[in-house]
Amino acid sequence: MDKEEIIEKLLAGEMKLYQIDKFTENATEALDIRREFIERHSNCQLEKIADYTLDMELAFAKNIENPIGTVQIPIGVAGPLKVNGEYAKDAFFVPLATSEGALLASVNRGCSAITAAGGANARVIGDKMTRAPAIKTDSIVEAVNVKKWFEDKFDELKEIAESTTSHGKLVKIDPIIIVGNYVYPRFVYSTGDSMGMNMVTIATEKVLAKLHEDLGVHALALSGNLCVDKKPAAINIVEGRGKTVVADILIPEAIVRAKLKTTAKAIEEVNTAKNLIGSAAAGSMAFNAHFANMIGAIFLATGQDEAHVVEGSLGITTAEDRDGDLYFSVNMPDLPIATIGGGTRLETANEGLQIIDCAGSGKVNKFAEIVISTVMAGELSLIAAISAGHLAKAHQELGR
Repeated sequence: MDKEEIIEKLLAGEMKLYQIDKFTENATEALDIRREFIERHSNCQLEKIADYTLDMELAFAKNIENPIGTVQIPIGVAGPLKVNGEYAKDAFFVPLATSEGALLASVNRGCSAITAAGGANARVIGDKMTRAPAIKTDSIVEAVNVKKWFEDKFDELKEIAESTTSHGKLVKIDPIIIVGNYVYPRFVYSTGDSMGMNMVTIATEKVLAKLHEDLGVHALALSGNLCVDKKPAAINIVEGRGKTVVADILIPEAIVRAKLKTTAKAIEEVNTAKNLIGSAAAGSMAFNAHFANMIGAIFLATGQDEAHVVEGSLGITTAEDRDGDLYFSVNMPDLPIATIGGGTRLETANEGLQIIDCAGSGKVNKFAEIVISTVMAGELSLIAAISAGHLAKAHQELGR
């Protein structure tokens, strides 16, 4: 069947998009046919979506279904940003992909202030990835027995889980929550340089097979939302998920005035009123100004799972006037990131990681320290702009 016949069948509803691959030699040929079908179906021209350099054979194998091309987002760099981390110890130019005018300029100003003050102190204080199935039992008596089974057999279950991966380690199964006749055990793993969601899912499934073998109990859902994946949740703020990272800096008064055009006292007051009290009044779980801006831009530039922006946006910003100097900090309890696997395989994402020397194995903690330092730069600049009354002016001049 030639290209035109396939497109005609698609337009007539006689063939599904996923069936194209059976009649084409490779993923690239199937992509071209699929895109031409969409052009005819939607009466549009997709010239720019068709103009790409990614290896779509590789992308189709691991990263996308029914591909028709790629989307392009402008990418810039902010920096130099000096980081005094345990793993990141240098000045970096950080890649940020966004279409929001003024974001790069704002982060860049924060980088300038941080670097002039000696650099951001950054540390990774937690490393875990979670999966929490929902298990249905007949009664609370059986539910308690299931809970006890997990607790008593942990060492054996750890061995079973870790038999599925060479990188993942089962750290604990905690908490194990009972609601009526439902049991929600939260499996907590360390996953190395991989973000690890697929890894922990496979490992947990293996343990659940043992549960059925021993007790005859089935898991109703492999994910019961106690994980909590890709949603804001208090348990992730308290317990942590992905990498848990913290960063702070003390900026001398002269630099606050010269670089940020405001005072430490003004920044402290705005942070308290906006990020702390305002967020509490709104019932927010994110006590910060705009973590998501920096997280989203870094994620797009480096091939992270963009849905995890909702988790990365959780965290608290603090600011304190210390006799004119500014103490400033951010904490991020829930930062799921990777330097191998997933979207980091794609060529442009890998190049983004290369810019900050974070591509490949052994680099994920360094990456985490750079990410939180960049978030702190963006937070610092925005709160300073608000305290100085410059926010609207900056967007008017740069937001275009």
